[in-house]
Amino acid sequence: MFDVEKVRQDFPMLNGKMMHGHPLIYLDNGATTLKPQVVIDSICDYLSHYSGNAHRGDYDLSHEVDEQFEDARKTIAAFIHAQRPEEIVFTSGSTDSLNMIAYGYGHTHLSAGDEILLTVAEHASNTLPWFDVAEEVGAIIRYIELDEEGRLTLENVQKAITDHTKIIAIAEVTNVLGFHAPMKEICAYAHERGIKVIVDGAQSVPHQVTNVQESDVDFLAFSGHKMCGPTGIGVLYGKYDLLCEMKPTRLGGGSNSRYNSCGVVTLKNPPYKFEAGTPNIEGAIGLGAAVRYLSQLGMENIHAYERELRDYCLTKMKTLDNVEIYNEQSHGAIAFNLKGVFSQDGASLFNTYGIAIRAGQHCAKILDEFLNVSTTLRASFYFYNTKEEIDQFIEVCKKGDDFLDAFFG
Repeated sequence: MFDVEKVRQDFPMLNGKMMHGHPLIYLDNGATTLKPQVVIDSICDYLSHYSGNAHRGDYDLSHEVDEQFEDARKTIAAFIHAQRPEEIVFTSGSTDSLNMIAYGYGHTHLSAGDEILLTVAEHASNTLPWFDVAEEVGAIIRYIELDEEGRLTLENVQKAITDHTKIIAIAEVTNVLGFHAPMKEICAYAHERGIKVIVDGAQSVPHQVTNVQESDVDFLAFSGHKMCGPTGIGVLYGKYDLLCEMKPTRLGGGSNSRYNSCGVVTLKNPPYKFEAGTPNIEGAIGLGAAVRYLSQLGMENIHAYERELRDYCLTKMKTLDNVEIYNEQSHGAIAFNLKGVFSQDGASLFNTYGIAIRAGQHCAKILDEFLNVSTTLRASFYFYNTKEEIDQFIEVCKKGDDFLDAFFG
């Protein structure tokens, strides 16, 4: 296991950042994560010392950029155990990746009457594009039932599948309830029936070992900023033969080999046919640095420590009679409310004590149909959080009983 206090020294924002006179306690890691100095340095190094374009020049500087950019692709491919680097497409984030899959693969492979299976726990990025595609092609959206806890089970996937099911689009770990879906088993069952499985990995890839060959997912989307990387960079993983079938959703320089005035276009092979225009070079380099940093810490270690933190926090929260917890049995973020306190007011209360947590619907706006509550608070952890921070978080939870005095007193 890594030394948490030593790790915290790698993050500038954890060394001196204050909110309302209190040292920052950052518990909104499900939204975005803090950045270690090594990531910051990698971006500054590119901007300061070899800030040319990628795949555009025949001079030494451009070649150096190409090497660093493609090295990041190779690093990320190895991180998720992709079969080859060409299965890694750089995007602007999970939202971009999921839209590209829906419009570039779903739109061209679905017909009227085909079924797309989702759950009510999905992020908007994994629902809204499918709503639109289904409307355009005449496909049908159906929902896999969650169990009593909010967990997606293989049994319920099996119950939902029909002869018309063509696509299952689900989060490996949902962003509110935090339950882990049995991806390997789901993919095996789906593939026996010719069904493609698209996975939102935004909340799973940053926190656990990801092996796309073992799980056999067809597509996987994730974001750099949720795993210590920069904002504006993400990844679309796809099996290479599926990427070859998939249509780019944007065209331009870098995506084609040639075209003529008659409109005859020859696209490049994946991943380049999806990366039209100048890419987010510093973002890709920064994400590569973040992945190397996480790999050095060890994803097994990160996963084990985060579970320990969550269990510690949950045990203390369960002793409080003014806290309502909605996902006690999961291993992700903790979704909760302070009884009698509107969630945004609760977040403001925590903020006055230097604690950053999330409030609202968390971009999962149909989940209220399952939870029977419109908004929640969400505390989400990462490997740089400590039990001492959780102790302070618990002390503020206790103040919810006397919210107005705590906030204005």
